[in-house]
Amino acid sequence: MRELFVETVELTDQHGAVRRYDYSILIGEMEVGAYACESYGVRVAEQGGPQAQAENVTCSAARIDELSELLIRNGVTPATFDEVLSDWL
Repeated sequence: MRELFVETVELTDQHGAVRRYDYSILIGEMEVGAYACESYGVRVAEQGGPQAQAENVTCSAARIDELSELLIRNGVTPATFDEVLSDWL
């Protein structure tokens, strides 16, 4: 699996501390019957803290770009990642 770094976002938490989150696209392969296709997932990782990821979310590069832009635009953290991803799917 390869990882394509997309962006780092700085967010301020409820206590006023600045936290930095790295957003990446994960690139792998997924078996589809007798074939394999390139698949994409996403990772959100707090620098020095927790991370959340999902592999094999889609085989569409355009769709994973939409998802990564949504995560970045809304400042999704590892704590809220699963809920946002399930709503998006």
